Amino acid sequence: MYVLVGGAGLVGINLAQRLVELGHTISIVDIDPIACRYAREQVGAMAFEGSAVSTEILLEAGIRKADAVAAVLRNDALNLAMVTLAKHYGVPFILARMRHRDFAEPFRIAGAHRIVSTIDLAVSTMVNAIEYPEVESMMHFEQGQIEVLKLPIPNQCHVVHRTVADIAQDPRFPTGSLIIGYQPHPHADLEIPNGSTLLEPGSTILLVTKPGSLHQAIDFVEGCA
Repeated sequence: MYVLVGGAGLVGINLAQRLVELGHTISIVDIDPIACRYAREQVGAMAFEGSAVSTEILLEAGIRKADAVAAVLRNDALNLAMVTLAKHYGVPFILARMRHRDFAEPFRIAGAHRIVSTIDLAVSTMVNAIEYPEVESMMHFEQGQIEVLKLPIPNQCHVVHRTVADIAQDPRFPTGSLIIGYQPHPHADLEIPNGSTLLEPGSTILLVTKPGSLHQAIDFVEGCA
């Protein structure tokens, strides 16, 4: 994919770096010549010095051929302007970073397909880390109606040496929950499990559940056999 990133701050640079590593072609626009040089020399992205809300610069950076635009500039007003221009030029997918919730509806009206609230994301991550220290990571979907947890399998717990199908039939396993990913060890690739997949100690699972079943799911996985 050809992705145009507006803003070469910490978020923009790290986003570009990750996308380059994944094999995408990245173009960054920023007014800072030093940041642009860093993007070219250290990240491997194309970089265009100038305003990311300038039509001339955006056209030079190839916005007409972009598969996606990420507006991660220093304030919401600039990101809103970039989203509007990306929509004008027919970019298929537009992502915007949002600092203040008041901009959520303007971003949607302007044409953003995905809005990432940096404050909400940071607070949610920290709250989860404090409330559920045993969970490696947690993601929320559908406005918090679904939770996806990454849970390590302790050496002695209810799920060790049991198949996914057997676990699903256990009455203590929360109704509506599902194991959707399995990582045998930290350096292994994540697998899509089937009913016969056997969970071993030291492995990790991805578990989908409802918010109301969160504690029950964690207690079940962490509980002693």
